Amino acid sequence: MINIGKLIILLGVLLIGMGLLVMVFDRVGLGRLPGDIFYQKENFKVYIPITTSLLVSLILTIILNILIRK
Repeated sequence: MINIGKLIILLGVLLIGMGLLVMVFDRVGLGRLPGDIFYQKENFKVYIPITTSLLVSLILTIILNILIRK
């Protein structure tokens, strides 16, 4: 049971971290880059953040490569 408790705490911390990242990205304007697709009709919205996803993936790859290498 202790392992399940630790897993739930870890998931909670990860969710909080992701929420903070979303808030920071919103302030910086990362969700509205050229190349992000946004389509809106009367009661329908579609948002596909292609450029933002590529940029975040590149940044995370660089950071993780720096941290993992010895």
